[in-house]
Amino acid sequence: MPIYMDRHDVSEEVTAEAVAKLHQEDLKIQHKFNCRGLTYWFDDKRKTAFCLIEAPDEQSLINMHNSAHGVVPHRIIEVEPSIVESFLGRIEDPEKSKNVSLNIINEPAFRTIMMTGLEQLSYLDTEIQSLKESINKINQSISATIKSFKGRVVNQTSDYFLVSFESVSHAINCAVQVQTDFNQWKEQNKLDNIELKTGLSAGVPVTDKESVFEDTIQRAERLYYISRAKIVITNEVKELYQSENQNVSFQPDIISPISPNDEDLLHNLMDYMESIWTKHSFHSNDLSKELNLSKSNLYRKMTSITGESPNAFIKEFRLNKALSYIRSKKGNISEIAYETGFGSPSYFTKCFQQKYGVSPTDYLHLLDI
Repeated sequence: MPIYMDRHDVSEEVTAEAVAKLHQEDLKIQHKFNCRGLTYWFDDKRKTAFCLIEAPDEQSLINMHNSAHGVVPHRIIEVEPSIVESFLGRIEDPEKSKNVSLNIINEPAFRTIMMTGLEQLSYLDTEIQSLKESINKINQSISATIKSFKGRVVNQTSDYFLVSFESVSHAINCAVQVQTDFNQWKEQNKLDNIELKTGLSAGVPVTDKESVFEDTIQRAERLYYISRAKIVITNEVKELYQSENQNVSFQPDIISPISPNDEDLLHNLMDYMESIWTKHSFHSNDLSKELNLSKSNLYRKMTSITGESPNAFIKEFRLNKALSYIRSKKGNISEIAYETGFGSPSYFTKCFQQKYGVSPTDYLHLLDI
């Protein structure tokens, strides 16, 4: 049967004990609706509860809640138990509460999500095999650091780690340690063509999106995308960290918080880019109109947030997509050029060579080394 996670937004008067009692009422009658309550999370600070339930369908879950106590969920999504466990650390009641009759669980489902990974800036004059070995060593170091700060690796590729933390302090301190270690390694090995990128966001598993932590992951991904040798964090992560570490200040050369207004602009920018970037006729004037900014304001805002002019950002966006397409061998070079919004294969090759130091064809050959 499918597994669902639901969200309940409760009033300020609701306690962990009250939520535990409601959960027990569900368990008493769940068999009548062919449901099985696996566990739940309750956040007393944010007044949210999340239930993990096996059920034939969403309506059966709603009927069970309604019949048991009348408190129906505000949102329900279908989930994969393994993914829930990777983010939240469990899919059943914690050991400390299993042998208690009321089974009170006062444990938030709120998590800080970090995306961190390496970006190769060029492939010119590079010993590929040696570089691969170095990257593997760096990734092993990152993995060990994540573990030491109690992070849970949700997803890992050769390029990045997606990590879940219960503690925002652990997340920030982990990111700083990873960045510090990388900077030392880079200096020791005198390599300027690799950069570490890191973005951090925070949130709850069920929102108006369809997947677990979907919008939190998206925010972390977008901050990761614009990070340039710094750790970019949301304003919420900044405030949470400062509330836990009142006498500790951020290192401006390592951590770069993004303001709420700039974050909103970034998301509007990325939403639009993802909807239109394949059209070769699309250019910076379209961005001005979509974001309702004059050309000068758009330039100022984008260089401040992303470090690039509008035109450079559009080209960089397309080149990143093209690089991904070549890696996955999604068509030949000419096909990829057109699919990623370049007007011609020759122009695509010119832009690719300028950025990475090799032609798309040569890069394709490097992949097989």
